[in-house]
Amino acid sequence: MTDNKNAFQNPSDNEPKVTGIGGIFFFSEDPEKTKNWYSKHLGLEVNQWGSSFEFRNANRPDEINYLQWSPFEIASEYFKPSEKEFMINYRVQNIEGLVLKLKAGGVTVLDEIETFDYGKFVHIMDAEGNKIELWEPVDKVFTEMNLKTTK
Repeated sequence: MTDNKNAFQNPSDNEPKVTGIGGIFFFSEDPEKTKNWYSKHLGLEVNQWGSSFEFRNANRPDEINYLQWSPFEIASEYFKPSEKEFMINYRVQNIEGLVLKLKAGGVTVLDEIETFDYGKFVHIMDAEGNKIELWEPVDKVFTEMNLKTTK
């Protein structure tokens, strides 16, 4: 008997690559005011980090995934060494393999992979000097937190 869940998975499901957007982070003169404006006028459910957007995984529709929208204080060092006012977080699979692939391709990897209960992270620089955050998520942790989400 065939396991239907596995029957529909792509054989290259563990290929080191980006699978989507995980977050949009940007500078704000007043992050709390910004969050409140977006909540009041655009209906975002806000939390201490900004807003968590909930969506379904295209390959596994029963799985809830998340995208984080977050305004940061202008003085934040989190986007350094980039001089840009934003940072994109990309959802990835096989982050270890991706880091090896990036290093082999001459991409600047800024730090070592860090592991948290909600996923693994590493930062790189793109060709235009933008700091990029790569995230191999563990979405169930957010689901279990039962946060209000934007959907």
